[in-house]
Parts: sequence; structure tokens; C-alpha cells
Amino acid sequence: MKFAFSSNAFRKYSLEETIRILSEVGFQGIEIMADTPHAWPSDLRPEDRKRIRRSLEDHGMEISNINAFMMCAVRDFHHPSWIERDETFRKIRIQHTIDCLYLAADLGAKTISTEPGGPLDPSSVGGENLGGGGWEEGLRVFIDGVRQVTPHVRETGVKLLVEPEPGLLIQRSGEFRRFIAEMDPETVGMNFDVGHFFCVGESPETNVETMWPWIGHFHLEDIAVTREHIHLALGEGAVDLRGVLDAIRRKGYPGYATVELYPYQEDPADVARRSLQYLRTWESGHAH
Repeated sequence: MKFAFSSNAFRKYSLEETIRILSEVGFQGIEIMADTPHAWPSDLRPEDRKRIRRSLEDHGMEISNINAFMMCAVRDFHHPSWIERDETFRKIRIQHTIDCLYLAADLGAKTISTEPGGPLDPSSVGGENLGGGGWEEGLRVFIDGVRQVTPHVRETGVKLLVEPEPGLLIQRSGEFRRFIAEMDPETVGMNFDVGHFFCVGESPETNVETMWPWIGHFHLEDIAVTREHIHLALGEGAVDLRGVLDAIRRKGYPGYATVELYPYQEDPADVARRSLQYLRTWESGHAH
């Protein structure tokens, strides 16, 4: 297992500055936020993409994942969602995801991550009728949107990872199973966010085992004992992160686990250093 840090904590810095800082901290990889101010696809000219590739190469950094979840360039973290009642607005999310697949292929990334449908609120399909089949209607629209993207997954060779999140259409492992049963697992998988499963009362350690066939990438953060969905620095909450890391290690996972701490924008370099120290302390317990 290798470790990366998400650029979405560094929104006050340019992407090139972020790559440099994380390299100096000691991370092997970076998750690139495909949003402003880092890598909103339509803003990136060919020379910008070349500059990003050169910066990664100069600092010996790899891309762990392209984070296509946030869309602050249009509205916010969750909107446009896959299940907007306004079909035109919904199509903006679909096109953004397609653009991110080609961006990932251009930059040499293997995966992109996206939201699991979106919030079930009055602006979404099914959001006004949760007790009468609203969730099922939301799932149907989400699946339809993802199916519009999968031909581009096949063309680019970049896998689309759906990230269950509290308060959105797909929150729990059982809901993800309902979704993935309708998908080709060669094109669609899971971005496994450790804290998100803890927030909804599930065991992340157990889910590493049960969700293993679909996992393409991990997000790491801690969560308070209240299970409120606020990302905390590693070791500062109630998640058994060492147990989860042990479970991932037992599976022989060869890819990246990315620390995602976007609330720490005031001093992201400091929390990145502390995160890597936590992870190296865990690794030292497995040294032979």
C-alpha cells in the first residue's frame, strides 16, 4: 500500500505548489481535485496539462486518483448532482465526469472518483418522496447517468469509482451493492472512504473484506465519536484506523490510500506532515 494526500485541502495554493509541498513532506502520491483552483478540466489548456505532468515528474510524484466529486466551479461540493430534477443541470455533472476521465487519461491517472448520486433533497429526483419509492427512482436516474459515462470509461481505460457518503443517495454498503449489481465491474467500482462508513454506523474494517471485489481506491480520515460527518486528522477521532489499515494490508492492496482532509485549509502542510507521521508509525509496527 502506498500513501497520498488530496489536493482539496490546498485550495489556497496552486496545484504546482501543492505538488511541491507534498513531495517535500514525503508523500509518494497526490489526489488531484478536478475543480477550481486546481484542475477544472475545461480551464486546462494543453500547455497547462503539460506543466502538471512536468511538475509531477520533477517531484517524483504519482497521481493516486482524480477527484471528480466537487463541482464548486459550477455550484458546490454536491451540485450539480447525478439526480438533479432539472435534466439540463444533471447533464452538466455527466459531462464533467466524462471530461475528468479524459483528463485522468491525459495525466496518467488510473481512476476518478465521483459522488454516489447526490443529496436526496427537493431539487433531486425522488427527493420529495423518500417514503414512497423515492430512493428507487433516484437510483434509477443515477444508474442511467452512469451508463452514459461508461463508454468513455472503456475508451480511456480509466475506471469510475463511486464514493458512498452520508446524506447522499448511496450511503451504506448494502445500497452500494444494489447499485453495483446493475453495473459492469470492469468499468465501475468503489472509492472506499473509511470515515463515511463509520459515520453511517458500519464497520470500515469489516467492509474492507465485504466490499473488496469493487474497491479501487481508499480515502482516509478520522471521525469524532459522535459520527458527525466532519473529517478529522488521523488519530484525532474514534475510528480504529490502525485496524482498518491492517485489514487493507492483509488483503495485499497494492494501490494508494489517500488522506482527505479538506477542512484543514488554514495549514494543510502541517496536517499533511502529521498524517504521514501517523502512517509511518503504523508502518513501523509491521516492519520485519
